[in-house]
Amino acid sequence: MICYIDEHRGSYRVEPICRMLAIAPSTYYAGNVRPPSVRSVRDEELSRAIVDVHREHFGVYGVRKVWRALRRRGAEVGRDRVRRIMRKLGLAGVVRGKQKRTTIPAPESERPTDLVNRTFAATAPNRLWVADVMYVTTWSGFALPAFVIDAFSRRIVGWRVSASLRAELALDALEMAIWQRQSDDLTGLVHHSETVPCYPLHRTARCCPRDCLGRLPRGFVRQRPGRDCRRSAKFPTRVRHGSESY
Repeated sequence: MICYIDEHRGSYRVEPICRMLAIAPSTYYAGNVRPPSVRSVRDEELSRAIVDVHREHFGVYGVRKVWRALRRRGAEVGRDRVRRIMRKLGLAGVVRGKQKRTTIPAPESERPTDLVNRTFAATAPNRLWVADVMYVTTWSGFALPAFVIDAFSRRIVGWRVSASLRAELALDALEMAIWQRQSDDLTGLVHHSETVPCYPLHRTARCCPRDCLGRLPRGFVRQRPGRDCRRSAKFPTRVRHGSESY
């Protein structure tokens, strides 16, 4: 904050800037003359040592090995502190094996609208469900869990785990969520997910009429992708589906 005031004090006076930032001008002036704290001085010393260790080992050491190397040199420092300083310096170790890219944006030109605008909060249950498909590394390979979470209670209302990335993975999780809340009124519910090709709910936007774009008929989740979703028009309850681009 002091650096920000120093940067803009030439265009604006210190007092108006402090008034907008809700701090006292005396705080700013005291911060300019205050000597650096013991922690910041120690961080500077450790930063130089961490950079040296990282460079000596050709940039392949991560947090754990850098921390052990510092301990062998006699430095009294914790591993979490080394992690924080390395993150600040932008240093990281080399990971063995090929890194797998998990989130790939879908190449579709027409997508459902983002109905929540990154406001992941609800005033009541069954008003907003957020969903995602994750990658979990295991000894035998990747496990793919799909979750549907109620934004009001933060409770997982639907889930599914699979070893393959198929459309049924996300559809089964959503179907489980609707089955668990079948006794509740789901009218006006918004189902939000990220825009990736592994999430099959975007297929409903191509099947539904244009004026229903972004709306998912409740009965359609009991079908499989590729079937005509207009067969589900007899279901009165609609779950609005929104997406989020990365």
